[in-house]
Amino acid sequence: MATVNYSVPDEIKEQFNKAFGRENKSRVIARLMAQAVEERRIERDRARAIDAVLGRRASRKPVSDGRIAKARAAGRP
Repeated sequence: MATVNYSVPDEIKEQFNKAFGRENKSRVIARLMAQAVEERRIERDRARAIDAVLGRRASRKPVSDGRIAKARAAGRP
């Protein structure tokens, strides 16, 4: 297991100790770090997906409003 050393504002440390005073702080920090890593991965995946969609849009010809309306109406009762 690794040891990390980060500085945080005193106010945050006090709030953390108050909120998690009876818990294993190392376990809490590890869980929060894992959540942050997962959130970053999700953000990166979303950005890649958006870039892929925008890339496809850039290579497509524009579609007229009329054609879009016909496609929406197709197959509707």
